[in-house]
Amino acid sequence: MSLTEMTLNIPVEHMANVFGQFDSYIKKIERTLNVTVVVRDDSMKILGEAINIKSASDVFLKLIELSKRGNEITEQNVDYALSLSETNQEGAILEIDKEIICHTINGKPVKPKTLGQQNYVKEIRDKMIVFGIGPAGTGKTYLAMAMAITAFKNEEVNRIILTRPAIEAGEKLGFLPGDLQSKIDPYLRPLYDALYQIMGAESFQRNMEKGLIEVAPLAYMRGRTLDNAFIILDEAQNTTPAQMKMFLTRIGFGSKVVITGDATQKDLAPGVKSGLDVALRVLRKVEEIGVCKLTSQDVVRHPLVQKIVQAYDEYEKKSGADKKTVAGKKKQGLR
Repeated sequence: MSLTEMTLNIPVEHMANVFGQFDSYIKKIERTLNVTVVVRDDSMKILGEAINIKSASDVFLKLIELSKRGNEITEQNVDYALSLSETNQEGAILEIDKEIICHTINGKPVKPKTLGQQNYVKEIRDKMIVFGIGPAGTGKTYLAMAMAITAFKNEEVNRIILTRPAIEAGEKLGFLPGDLQSKIDPYLRPLYDALYQIMGAESFQRNMEKGLIEVAPLAYMRGRTLDNAFIILDEAQNTTPAQMKMFLTRIGFGSKVVITGDATQKDLAPGVKSGLDVALRVLRKVEEIGVCKLTSQDVVRHPLVQKIVQAYDEYEKKSGADKKTVAGKKKQGLR
């Protein structure tokens, strides 16, 4: 195919944001789409094959629009725009950007950053119970927390209840220093961190003292009925089937529940079934329950985290295939 070129005008005030430090975003787009970019003053010339030029120009135009809306362009934005360009969905990144859930205490907007996250937020809005399943860094807990705080501020619920299993990972709780609260706080720290960032420490403490916000281990949920509350169960892969059933049967009228977990990071003892795995099988046909499965494409932490998640996915798939092969050979040998 013959080489061609296209010229784009770039507002000078958005160049640094869109191009990245030392033009790192330009270089990434050049490598990924096999084009050459030449910048002179406020114009950009893109050279390459026609189909690649179109993809590159679409990516740049979407990043410029994001910048005009006041966003700080990150490497995750660039990577996601490039991945969407493979399926001609570049425009989706602007639609996602319109959906603001709330603002942090510093005024930063909290919003979904991928199509998977957008679907997750929609499921939380539409369904009474939602399972958010996916690897680390996909925003499962943070977005659920933002939705909970928004519902609380809008008086859609009377309180927020955050819980997670205080699973012992290598150390017995009894050997840790301090009273019971100081023993379990490290397990609940990720929930506190999100609350502080979105709500602010003072507002959180004030509402916690009033009993309007509760952060507690899952064991504390036994024997209660939770009405008019937004309940988040985090790290659900570390529940037992009995714990999960106990939790799901606590839910009362006017409540909304989000259950988050990563099936690949269980801390349960060997041979113990995960309550999350069992619940997904048992409840898969209940229409009122939403299941949103996030993937490595939805990771919004450092791009290296996405690569780590993908590498583990590939390793685990290969290991699973190898086990099946060995099991098949054993069966044939028995015959």
